[in-house]
Formats: sequence, structure tokens, C-alpha cells
Amino acid sequence: MSPSQIIVLATPVFFLLIALELAIGFKRQRNTYRLADAVSSISLGMLSQTSAVFTRLLRIGIYTALFEHVALWRNDAFWTSLPGWLLALVFYDFCYYWLHRMGHESAVLWAAHAVHHQSQDYNLSTALRQTSSGALLGWIFYVPMALAGVPPLVFGVVALIDLLYQFWVHTEQVGRLGWFDRWFCSPSNHRVHHAVNDAYLDKNYGGILILWDRMFGTFKDEDDQEKCVYGTRGLLNSWDPLWANAQVYAGLAHDSWHARSWLDKLKVWIKPPGWRPADVAERFPKPAFSMAQMALYHPPMSRAVQWFALVQFVLLLGGVAAFLWQADAAPLAHNAVWFAVLLTVQWSLGAVMQGRLRMLMALILQSAALATATSALEFTQWHWLFKPLTMAIAIILVAASAYSTSARGAPGAKTPWVLLIAALGGSLAGDVFLMFQGFFIPGLVSFLVAHLFYVALFKSGQAWFPHRGALVATLGIGVAMYAFLWTGGLPPALRAPVAAYVLVIALMAAQAIGRATVLRDAASLCVAIGAGFFMLSDSLLATNRFVTPLPMAQVWVLATYYAAQALIVAGMLRGTARAEPSSATPLTPQTDLARSPSAA
Repeated sequence: MSPSQIIVLATPVFFLLIALELAIGFKRQRNTYRLADAVSSISLGMLSQTSAVFTRLLRIGIYTALFEHVALWRNDAFWTSLPGWLLALVFYDFCYYWLHRMGHESAVLWAAHAVHHQSQDYNLSTALRQTSSGALLGWIFYVPMALAGVPPLVFGVVALIDLLYQFWVHTEQVGRLGWFDRWFCSPSNHRVHHAVNDAYLDKNYGGILILWDRMFGTFKDEDDQEKCVYGTRGLLNSWDPLWANAQVYAGLAHDSWHARSWLDKLKVWIKPPGWRPADVAERFPKPAFSMAQMALYHPPMSRAVQWFALVQFVLLLGGVAAFLWQADAAPLAHNAVWFAVLLTVQWSLGAVMQGRLRMLMALILQSAALATATSALEFTQWHWLFKPLTMAIAIILVAASAYSTSARGAPGAKTPWVLLIAALGGSLAGDVFLMFQGFFIPGLVSFLVAHLFYVALFKSGQAWFPHRGALVATLGIGVAMYAFLWTGGLPPALRAPVAAYVLVIALMAAQAIGRATVLRDAASLCVAIGAGFFMLSDSLLATNRFVTPLPMAQVWVLATYYAAQALIVAGMLRGTARAEPSSATPLTPQTDLARSPSAA
């Protein structure tokens, strides 16, 4: 049984303990959970486990290679005896202490580890909040175990034991434990580790044993007079799982890029977190950390969004469990496709909870990802469901937005709404036709009509092709693509229809780009980029169909096609209609006055 499968089997135990902690918190009137934060933390744990499928070489492969070729002492019989297992566990915990400590003392290692500390809550869901990039450098700290001849199987088992042990210490519902606190990592000791208070900062690194901290001078006892405040000093203020993993790396890359000294460019990554070259700090100042400014990030969610988040979370959990259970036996390409689907769901769920994305738009992205995956992996019946469903949801979203705008009496012409719905309807018809053999021409005509509606939509309120350079460029690309298809074997019967199609889509892109140069806003830029993705998608489709088969063609064709549709819909909704207040109003961090700092 693989480690991923063991994690799947352990998951019900995790959630049973989370439910128990939640019940105890309500009974004591000391609830430490918030829905969005808990979903975000567990989602990051899911991402850590699913991404680990692709870093197996770093986690186990390098260790195994070192064990096989450079181990200084080989005695498998000893390491698989009871004393050997115990020694290996202590050995691993010692190595983990130094990895954990350096994760707080070196910026590049902190960039990976910071994910685990970003939650402003402290509960068992926080324990599941894990990095997705820790394997990149973390393996280095376990090289001594390979040199000592600890077999890979023993290493993997003790690593899992050490990880699972640390789950229960992430709670505020367990107080002091007397003698246990003096020897082992306990809830009290680990609360100190997660705190940003000056007195507690960078203390108590032990995984199972707190003995290492006492030996090396990094131990700090929890003080009843100073409540722990949780989070990081560089607040994340987001439920985005991708940004959670990238935030610190992005800051380091920014400072390294702008540092004038080549030595400083390197030192940014090696020095302790927070260190910045003097010239960078002068040009890009950051306010000093203040405990008074540790506001709780808590954007409000409507009741509908809360239910949406709960249902999505349950479905996501099932999807991740299914993925992990079969990942070790599945081809790498298949794993990559399903990983992309899960990541799309995770990102869009975080965006909805944060107020950056409407629920229907999230469903469009998720259905598009499933339509792409089911096509690429030949789950035909499921593809027949998700492909038309994606565009149907898009039509519903636009219609609902049009109705909402009209019901509020907001100013705005009806023509853009009608044109957008017509374009999506043509795309839906094209999607359906292309799902069946022998209906390529009706599908092509449907998309041709859809693009004509898009041209009319982008023309609304604008001059024809206001940027002549964009018109020349898109027509040039269209001519080059058509010549490529002609010489590549385009059937004579299709040369005229394809020529018309290429012309229309080039004009559509030119009109969208020209519109963006006039309006100069994010919404019109979004639409222009979507039009560009349309050209790319159709080019890939034609190349695969008429010139040469492309590897994983359905992935690239459908991914770019749905990116085009989503960007155009999002851009037009943002630019044409006012966002619905309940789901799309920009949100700002708010302090939850009903919660104490210790629960934050």
C-alpha cells in the first residue's frame, strides 16, 4: 500500500477528530473554526498530497539512489528490528528538527514552509495545511539517514509516523500536559511555534520530541499571560491555494530581481526571512510589523456561498481521494490531467469564498475542466454531459446577469446581452455538432455564426477595427495559418468554408484587440486575450485534424477554447453589467469582533 493510500485511509480519522474538536469548542463556547479558513487549509493539504504524486523522485527516488550507492553502513536486519525502528524514528525526528528550524532561518526554505503558518486560526484543520514545494529542497536534510544505511522502506514508514503524530498537536482545546510537555511536542508547545508574538517567534521546532529544542536553545514555554496570536507576519489575506504557495517566492523573486548587487541577489534567498538589501528596502519600503495591525482576514460570505463551499468541498474531497488511491498505478499524463481538474476546482472555490468569482463562473471553469479531461481520457459519456453543460451554464450566467441588471433598473443597452447570449448559443450548437461523426460542417457553420455575433458584440459602441495594426497582424496570422493548412492537406471541399472561418475569427480578434486599445481597461483586455485564445484553439484544432495529430490534442484544443470563452464572458460581464452585490462585490479584510485574538 502506497503512502498516498494510507493518507486516504487516515482521512476519515482526521475528520472525526476535527468534528470532535469542533463539538468541544462549541460546548466550551471557544470555537476556533471558521468555514472559509478550514476549507482553505484542508484544500492546501489536498494540493500538497496531489502534487506530491509528481515529486516522488525528490521525496523517495533521491533517497533510494543515495542509499543504494553511497550508504556507509548496510545492515537491513538491524534497521528492521525493534531497536532499529525506534532509532530510525528518533533519527528522522532529529533530521526533521533541523529541516524545520532552517525553514524558519533561511528565506528560500521559509518560502515553502510558510504555507503551514498562514492560517490565522489554530485547529486540527491547520495541521492539514501543508506545502506543495517542500520536496524541492527538503530531501537534503535526510541525506544523513541514507548515508547511515536506513532502508527506504524504514525511512518512508518513520516519515509517515512523524507526520501523522503532528496532527493532534494543532489544537487549542488541549491545555498543559505536565511531564509530557517537557519531553514531547505537545499542543501547548506547538501553539508557541505557530505564534507571531515576539516572545514566541521561531521557537519549538520539534516534530515528536521537544528535547531537540531544549538541547539547541530554541525552546519556549507557553505563557498563560501572553495569548498566542497566529498567522505569519506577512499576512496572506487570501483563500487562493496557488497564491498561498507562491506568495513568499514572489516576494523573494521581486527583491532579488531589483537588487543591484549580484551578491545581494543571492543573499535574498539564503538570509533569514525578512532580510532585504538596503537599496531594495529604500526603493520598495514595507511597514514594520505591528501586532496591532494583525487584522483577521474574514471576507463575508452569503448563506448561498457557504452552502456552495460546503458542497464543493465534499465533492473535492471525494475527487482527491479517488485520485490518490489510483495515482501510483496510473500513467503520468493521466495523473497530470486529473490534477489540473482538481486544481481548477480548488482555485475557483477559493475565489468564490473570497468574493473574486461568481458561483456560476466557478461552475463554468469546473465543467470546462471536466469536459477537457473526459475528452482527453476518452470517458465519452461523461464528456457528452460536461461539454454542452459548460456553455449552458455560461448562457444561464449571462441571462441571470441581464435579468438582474434589468430588475434593478440599472442603465445599459440590451443589445450586448443579446449578442453575447447568441454567441454562446452558437458555440453550444457547435460543441454539440462536433461531438458526433459526420457533423463537422454544421459544427463549423455554428462556430462561424457564433464568431459573427462576437464581432458584432465587440463592435457595440466602437468604430470598426480601431487599431489598424491589430487588424493587419490578425489577418496576417490568419493567412499564414490557412497557407499552413492548405499545404498540409486541407481537403478541397473544405477550403472555402475554412477560409471564411479563418477570416471571421481574424476579424473577431482584431475587433476585440482594437476595442481594448480604445477602452484601456482590465475588462476589455480580458476580452482581447480571450479572442487570442480562440485563434490559438482553432489553429490547434485544424492542425490536429488536417495536418498532423498532436499529442494530447484534446487537452490543448479544449483548454484554450474554454479559456477563450471564460475570458470573454468574464470581461463582457465586468464591462457591460454591474456585478451582483452578493457575490461579486470586491471585498476587503475585516476584523471579526466576535473572535478573540487567540482564535485568530
